[in-house]
Parts: sequence; C-alpha cells; structure tokens
Amino acid sequence: MSHLVDSDENTPLLKDDASSDDSQDEDYKSRWRSIRVMYFTMFLSSVGFTIVITSLWPYLQKIDDSANASFLGWVVAAYSLGQMVASPIFGLWSNHRPRREPLVCSIFINVSANIYYSYVYLPTTENKFHMLMARAFVGFGAGNVAVVRSYVAGATSLKERTSAMANMSACQALGFILGPALQACLSFIGEQGVTVKIIDLQLNMYTAPALLAAAFGVVNILLVLLVLREHYVDDHGRQIQAINYLSEDRVDISQETEESIDQVAVLTSNVLFFIIMFIFAVFETIATPLSMDMFAWTRRDAVLYNGIIISCIGFESILVFIVVKVASQRIGDRPVLMGGLAIIFCGFFILLPWGNQYPKIQWADIKNNSVVNQTFDATLGTNSTLEPTGCPPEQTWCQYTPAIHLAQYITSDTLIGVGYPACNVMSYTLYSKILGPKPQGVYMGWLTASGSGARTLGPVFVSQVYTILGPRWAFSLISGMVLGAIVLLASLYHRLIAFSVRHGRIVE
Repeated sequence: MSHLVDSDENTPLLKDDASSDDSQDEDYKSRWRSIRVMYFTMFLSSVGFTIVITSLWPYLQKIDDSANASFLGWVVAAYSLGQMVASPIFGLWSNHRPRREPLVCSIFINVSANIYYSYVYLPTTENKFHMLMARAFVGFGAGNVAVVRSYVAGATSLKERTSAMANMSACQALGFILGPALQACLSFIGEQGVTVKIIDLQLNMYTAPALLAAAFGVVNILLVLLVLREHYVDDHGRQIQAINYLSEDRVDISQETEESIDQVAVLTSNVLFFIIMFIFAVFETIATPLSMDMFAWTRRDAVLYNGIIISCIGFESILVFIVVKVASQRIGDRPVLMGGLAIIFCGFFILLPWGNQYPKIQWADIKNNSVVNQTFDATLGTNSTLEPTGCPPEQTWCQYTPAIHLAQYITSDTLIGVGYPACNVMSYTLYSKILGPKPQGVYMGWLTASGSGARTLGPVFVSQVYTILGPRWAFSLISGMVLGAIVLLASLYHRLIAFSVRHGRIVE
C-alpha cells in the first residue's frame, strides 16, 4: 500500500498492468478533457444564474406593480427550490446511466426556462407568478450541479481532488464574474430596448441576459454530446470500472467500498454546506434592495453598480481559490474551512448599522411641499418615467434604523468574497473525500439539495426579516448562524477526514 502512495506522488495516473502506455496516456487525456467539460458546464451554469440576479428586482417591479420585496424572496428562492428537487433525481440517474443523459436533459430544461423568463412580461395579469415559475424551471435545470460534482469527484484521485474542486470553483467564480458583468453591459440597452415583432419579443436590459444564457446552454449541450466520456478512478488514480462506464474491464470497485461511510461526517458536511449556502443566498438576495434603500440608487444604477461589485468579488474569488490550493496542501482542508467561516462572520458583523445618520425616505421632500406635490401628481398622470429613490415609507424601520454606509457595504462584500469561496470549495472537497470510492451521484445530489434548500429558505428569510424588522435584525441573526457553524465544525473536527484515511489506507 505504501508503494501505491509513493507512486501516486510521482505519476499523475498509475498505469494498469493490463494496459499499454499508449492506451493509458489516451485514458489520461480523455479523462481530463471530460473534466474540463465539467468545468465549463459549471461555468455556464453559474453564468446562467448570475446574469439576471442583479436585475430580478427591477424587472419584477416593471412587469408587476403588486410585487414587493417579500415576493422577490420567493422569486429568488424558486430557483433553489427547483434545484433542490432536481438534484437527487439527476444524481440517482447519473449513478445508473451515462452522465451525458441527465446533463443534456437538464441543460435543455434550463435553455427553455430562460426563454420563458424572457417572455414573462407578455401575460396581462399575474406576471410575477410567471417569473416565479420561470426561475423554478431554470433552477430545476441547474440540478445537474450534482452530476458535475460527482463526475469530478469520481474522475480524480485523492491527491488531485482538492485542486480539481478548486479549479471547478474557480470556473464557477468566473461565471459569477462574467454574469453580472454581462448584465451590467446589457443594461445600456435600457428598459425599453427594441421590439422584435416577428417573435413578439421585447429585447431590453432584462430579457437580453436570459436569452444570452439560453445561447450558452446550447453551446454546453454540444460540448457534452461531442467531448464528454465516462471515466472513474480510485483514490490512487487507477482507472476502475464505473457502473455506467461502457469500456474494457478495469479494476473492480466493489472491493473498495466494503467499509462503511461515516454518516455523522456526511450529515455534518451537509449541515455546514447548508449554512454556507444560506448565508450567501442572503447576501446575494439583499444586495440590490439594500443598496437601493440605503444609497438611493435607481433601478438602473442598482443593476449596474451591483453588477460591477459582484464581478469584482468574482475576480477576488479566483485569487482566493489559488490561495486555497496552496493553503489546503500546507495546513489541510479543515483549517481553511474554519478560517473562511471566521472571515464571513466578520463580513456580516461589519454590515450591522451604527451611528445616527438615517437613510433617505422616498419622496420625503415632496410631502412637505404642495407646489412640488402638485407637479409630482401631474407628472405621474402623464406616465413619466420619474422614479422614487430611497427607503420605502412602508418599511417603518427606515425611520429609526441608522443607515449602512457605502464603505461598510464594500468592506463587507470584500470579506464575504474571501470567506465564501474558501468555505464553498472546502466543504464539498471534504465531502467527496469522506464518501470515498463509492459512486457519489446520489450523495452529491443530497449535498446539492441541502445547498438548494438553503438558497430557498435564505431569500425568503431575509426578505421577510429585512422588510419587517430591517438590516440590524437580519444581519444579527446571520452572524449568530455563522457562529453556530464554527462551533459545529470545532466539535466534530476530528471526524471530517477522508474515507481512505479513516480506514487506514492512506496516512493523512
């Protein structure tokens, strides 16, 4: 066994005695081509989500006057609810059939849902519910993340896995960069845009990003069909026979999975991943309403500026992934995860409102000026595009809660942009190592479902608490949740170890 470990450190993939050098080299090349397709799939999935996230709120306000910040929470949550339902289904499917099937099916659903999203303004009533359904179907299509993660976990050795997971997260971060950046660029089309009469489409700053995401999905389907091949290796990098791998016989996987998986570690990993995704869902949901309330930004300003901010966070995340690769090799995965949670706590604590300066209230200057008020009423009567800015008067906390300053907002974004990617990559890297050589489709499906559940509850939670009680309560509760995650990780720290380490096959 020690010979295998030593060999693994010197060669990227151990040779099979029954295989020639040429066939082994071709296996290696095909394996990494397929892994890169998975990287690209994760990248496009990320782009498809973030390319509309900063414009959801203004688009919702534009198509349906009855929509409020609370309903925005449900719209954001719909994506994650769809993903939560789909992830175990696609994960189970990928365990028994070629992964190409669930991937193509899920991406096709995603493409169709983005086209639906581009037409939600057409119905004469209940437009907000059409947006809700469109986002739910986009999320259902995004359930393929479980398939992507299980493939990368199964196609890499234990030594390769942290680096591969970090690369995949870096691709996801690139998607987070490009998505908001594209949305910010497309914001210059304006709210009116142009009308394509032949297909009854209004192409504007809200619909163009979704259509672009659909086009990316078509490219993704072609890559999966033309490039992806099934590969499965053991913890030492040897090619083995996967359930859905139709090729020459390899090392049998059954002898590698006799020992039991530590279910306590599995449950703990799911809980930690839930908390990590919950707090990030809160962050991405509240960014646009918070900035519009605190800084009196218009809808267009909020889309543009938050797009730029999230893009900068994405660039920051890529640097974090590079550091994470080095740090995890030097000090291990668990300390990096603990450090990431501590940084996230600092980010939300800084976001708490302090001082004696209060946010601007919408039309506060108009209510006490009859001349301006008459002008305002007349302007509204002529359907002017004049837009109220500031904190809505129906949010009563605006009158007694101190304003959050732009410096606080940027500092918090910066810290969360460091802590979240570190926690994200370490949580499912640890999870894949805990599971060991067993096919991970279903387990990865449950991990993705727990993250999706967090992304479902997070937006609903924050939209309700923020709307009714304000940012002080919302961010205090989140800070408490992060502290709870730190305590949980510390208490079960000794059990979050790799399957092979737990059973004495590899020394940590």
